[in-house]
Amino acid sequence: QVQLVESGGGLVQPGGSLRLSCAASGRIISSYAMGWFRQAPGKERDVVAAISRTGGSTYYASSVKGRFTISRDNAKNTLYLQMASLKPEDTAVYYCAVDTSGGWSLKTRAPDYDYWGQGTQVTVSS
Repeated sequence: QVQLVESGGGLVQPGGSLRLSCAASGRIISSYAMGWFRQAPGKERDVVAAISRTGGSTYYASSVKGRFTISRDNAKNTLYLQMASLKPEDTAVYYCAVDTSGGWSLKTRAPDYDYWGQGTQVTVSS
């Protein structure tokens, strides 16, 4: 069992930055790939970024590439998402998730992830 708690969301103006954190407990996450997803009202939950168990491989959705950075600190059992140059279309609830399958490929579909946090709201508005 893995428990995930996101934090760091909030209201930010367009062009601003936020850093999301995801604290894990229950299992050591260094064995698992992890990801950030987001879901806007009326839309599906889509991948934002994913990172391998060691942090050596990353994936970014085209809409955030060059603006967002995913990272992890396995010693702290924590996943991060640094978001810069935020746009109104980035407004959504952001979720962190863990893929316990142990595979080497980074998963980009929500059903491929086994554990989820409760989400944190990010609103980009002037």
